[in-house]
Amino acid sequence: MATTQRLAYSGSMRAQRGWKTALIFAAPALLLFTLFITLPVLEAGYASFFNWNGLRAPSADNFVGLGNFEQLVGNKTFQRALFNTGLIIATSLVVQLPLALGVAALLSGRQTGTVLFRMIFFLPFILAEVASGLIWRFMFDGDVGLITQISQAFGGGEIHLLSDKNLAIVSILVVATWKYFGFHMMLYIAGMQAIDRSLYEAAAIDGATAWQRFVNITLPGLAPTIRLSVFFAILGCLQFFDLVVPLTGGGPLNSSHTIVSFLYYFGITRMRIGFGDAVGVTLFLICVVVAFSYRRWVMKND
Repeated sequence: MATTQRLAYSGSMRAQRGWKTALIFAAPALLLFTLFITLPVLEAGYASFFNWNGLRAPSADNFVGLGNFEQLVGNKTFQRALFNTGLIIATSLVVQLPLALGVAALLSGRQTGTVLFRMIFFLPFILAEVASGLIWRFMFDGDVGLITQISQAFGGGEIHLLSDKNLAIVSILVVATWKYFGFHMMLYIAGMQAIDRSLYEAAAIDGATAWQRFVNITLPGLAPTIRLSVFFAILGCLQFFDLVVPLTGGGPLNSSHTIVSFLYYFGITRMRIGFGDAVGVTLFLICVVVAFSYRRWVMKND
């Protein structure tokens, strides 16, 4: 009996020491998270109830309650921004990720030159977003851009993608696909290299074709990586902003805004900080719902 009590006491002491150690190491991270995430989110939520310009502390005189959120509901530009963000997500899932998976399948082996091509396809991802946007803005320029020059070389006319309100978003989709598919490609290559090679060897001995090996071995083995890639893609698209500013600035006629660029141009630059905070809170809630729902229903076994 005494031995049992001593063992229980010893286990309790180890557990207490473990908690103390965990708190000591977690405290700096918790402090930083509180200062730079929790407090700003709470402050933004508070300011979203005021018609506030950011120069003075919100007061009862400029309290508007849910007025900023009500403005969002009927704002056609915000509705367009929501549609564009959804379009970017759809393009990422339907075009960008399958393209990344196909290129990863071609470059996952150890053939000569695969490392070079991996680096070439990954380079756009490490290039700064602003630099990428400026490069493609020049290429899409309707007067001297590369696209127009190619068109004129084949007897066509000038192509003004960035000045057409129906085509400006297409230019953003093209650049976003070019910019980010390399990141997902590298994720897939890493996942493919973790699959047991003996499975492929056994399938080849049994006479399975390359397509059959891909469908029955590669895709099931990549399932957790694909789910993670989709998660990154959706959250990244919801926060899409850096390429919009140098490429289109949300124009023409506010036709190419995303949620975050709408927040920036109609909140911060116009000194409507309270309205911008309402947009930010809305985006935050969307991201939280998507993240937790995806984690709960799609990645529950990962």
